Amino acid sequence: MAPALALFGFAALVPLVVRDAFFLDGLILILLWGSVAAAWNVAAGYAGQVSLGHSIFFGLGAYSAALMGTKWNVSPWIAMVVGAALATVMGFVIGFLSNRLRGPYFVLATIAFSQVFLIVGSRWRGFTSGSEGIPVPFRSGFWTLGLVDKRMWVYLMLALAIGLYLIQLYLERSRRGYQLAAVREDEDAALSLGVPARRLKVAAIAVSAALTSVCGTLWAQYVGFVDPFYVFSVDLSVRFALAAVTGGLGTALGPFLGAALITVLETYLRARFGGIGAGLVGIYLIIYGVALILIMRFAPQGLVPWLASLTGRRRVSRATGAAGVAS
Repeated sequence: MAPALALFGFAALVPLVVRDAFFLDGLILILLWGSVAAAWNVAAGYAGQVSLGHSIFFGLGAYSAALMGTKWNVSPWIAMVVGAALATVMGFVIGFLSNRLRGPYFVLATIAFSQVFLIVGSRWRGFTSGSEGIPVPFRSGFWTLGLVDKRMWVYLMLALAIGLYLIQLYLERSRRGYQLAAVREDEDAALSLGVPARRLKVAAIAVSAALTSVCGTLWAQYVGFVDPFYVFSVDLSVRFALAAVTGGLGTALGPFLGAALITVLETYLRARFGGIGAGLVGIYLIIYGVALILIMRFAPQGLVPWLASLTGRRRVSRATGAAGVAS
């Protein structure tokens, strides 16, 4: 709990002393991507359902806010509930249809589902405006989520991040979480012990879908624009997975540490190398990829397990040293 208190406490104190819009924007994105990665972690990290189609649920939340605000002048808070309900239903459908698939077959199935949504979103121009996208209407006020002050966005995203962290903490310590872990480690053994494995897997995807959709609604309101080639893309799903895996799959704090590392690294490299010579356009992406490979090489289980093992070794070393002095 202490590292989480330090991380979220730092995020809460920053807006009190920092007014720089660029810095606050980075903090908002870290909290947002950390929250989406945590929502993805509920299905993949705790239930073992590694999905690369979670952009479906993110897109449903984003499009709910954009369409309901544009066409019917509905508050994004109401659109958020509608989007979460749609995502839950879709999570149940996808989970039910693919709950017998495992490993790469499940991953491929989720990619196929996301491609269906991408095609529908880009071709159904009369409703979604197709590839032109939809500008999300801005109306000042908290009820309409028209927050001009970035500090308000920081606290809103912080509340979301803490909520997602507590849900993961519950999964780590509850009977339901232990059952999910049993399914993740060995589904056949869990079934033989009477654990309703398939029902738990479907439920985990549905809950994860609803939480991802909430993040999508907030993202649409913050960015102010939605288009199908971004919100339903496989690349976006990979980003969710990358943050959770880098931070530590199946850990409560991992998605937030992973999102912080990835966002800071990406922003720094783009600012440092993004504007150099025409012959080196995109070089920052190569450096970014190499840096991630090195991180995963030396911390294959993610940052949280790596830091935990490092701290454990130091404790053992201190205890051994103290025992040597005493003897």
